Amino acid sequence: MLLSDPRSQEPSGACTGGLWSSNPAELIDYARRTIEHDPHAARRYLDRLALVLGNGEPRPIEDLLVPALPVEANASSITRGGLAPWQLQRVSDYVEERLGDTIVLDGLAAVVRLSTGHFCRAFKVTVGETPHAFLIRRRIRRAQTLMLTTKESLSHIACTCGLTDQAHLTRLFRRMVGDTPLSWRRTWAHMFERGELNAAAA
Repeated sequence: MLLSDPRSQEPSGACTGGLWSSNPAELIDYARRTIEHDPHAARRYLDRLALVLGNGEPRPIEDLLVPALPVEANASSITRGGLAPWQLQRVSDYVEERLGDTIVLDGLAAVVRLSTGHFCRAFKVTVGETPHAFLIRRRIRRAQTLMLTTKESLSHIACTCGLTDQAHLTRLFRRMVGDTPLSWRRTWAHMFERGELNAAAA
């Protein structure tokens, strides 16, 4: 199965809005609603609010990007039935090096010497999402970095990140970030240009 096939099912568990909002009132509301049952989430909303409001010191681009792994993933420990940390790191490195190319599921499984079925199950146990959703996450993350640090067109960025076209980027970006690429770029690129963000992104 081609992981980059635009006709394949898109991730349904991606972040939508919430943490990626640029609206201070929304972020305060999310923090209020989560502070009692999920203080960790509330802190993330408050950190995001601090970024939106700014405090005069440059912030890392990392603060704006979708996480490299889902929040619930624990890449540093071995989970029963999951991948070992070195295996996850190897898969992650493989994906990062080939984001602009077609990435196939069999290729990812081969990187860690597992059968495709075993790899898919172990990956989902460890990461909390499918390899396809992980790949989309990494493509959107790379697109966000390029949108902030270059003047490239969105269509060029889409192709650079292994997506079919700008419409494909927009659809996936809206689903994961909760905003369109054009609107998100307008909101944040000026901060990078003014030195309010630094490029130390993972």
